[in-house]
Amino acid sequence: MNKNLRVTRNGMVLEIVLNRPKANAIDAKLSREMGEIFAKFRDDPELRVAILTGAGEKFFCGGWDLNAVADGEEYTGDFGEGGFGGFPEMDSLLKPVICAVNGYALGAGFEMLLRSDFVIASDNAQFWLPEAQVGVAPDIATFLLPKMMPRVKAMELLLTSKHLTAQEAADLGLVNSVVPQAELMDEARKLAQRILKSAPLSVAAIKEVVRETETQSFNESYRNLRAGVWPEFQKMLDSSDATEGAKAFQEGREPDWKGA
Repeated sequence: MNKNLRVTRNGMVLEIVLNRPKANAIDAKLSREMGEIFAKFRDDPELRVAILTGAGEKFFCGGWDLNAVADGEEYTGDFGEGGFGGFPEMDSLLKPVICAVNGYALGAGFEMLLRSDFVIASDNAQFWLPEAQVGVAPDIATFLLPKMMPRVKAMELLLTSKHLTAQEAADLGLVNSVVPQAELMDEARKLAQRILKSAPLSVAAIKEVVRETETQSFNESYRNLRAGVWPEFQKMLDSSDATEGAKAFQEGREPDWKGA
């Protein structure tokens, strides 16, 4: 395995640690390797949740490696199947990704979080977008931040490199919860265990529908639901798991999800 990535299977949870001193920055080669890991996670039926974090206590991810940029790596180069960081552009990834932010998340390291499903931050975490001040523009953040928060707040982050504390990011709805650094991974693992209580087909269906309805109206969404155009949603409805939850409730036991 690449020395810059530590990957551990913890039951049905895959833990991925960025370990690239000094700032856990990512170049195209590392991004492609992360994409391979997330593709294997996607395709492994025994794995259901991924947790991504950084090594150390200072940097979650320092974004795009500026040394690679200076050496000629291209903004629109080959960052792998899932785009920068391995998962943000992997539309086929219908399993949850939790980012456990252990320190600074800047530039593309911040932008990755906008495409994750959950963000848990340590109380010393900070978030900012330096791109405009180094001569380029953010991509994911420019696409998404004005849709996720008031436009004026988004523009302040995009244009001025304003730093957000973990609590400020939580107040803006960009972070689920803020915890002491020593408790970060415990909190992420507890969240993963709560997700594992949900039916895997339901989780996949929810991620599929969230993806497919991002640009649809309410009425369009219902038309597509009733037309059965979403394969994962239809698979969920046709499964034995669709009635297992009700049966388990009736019988006073935990559901036994079959994923079929």
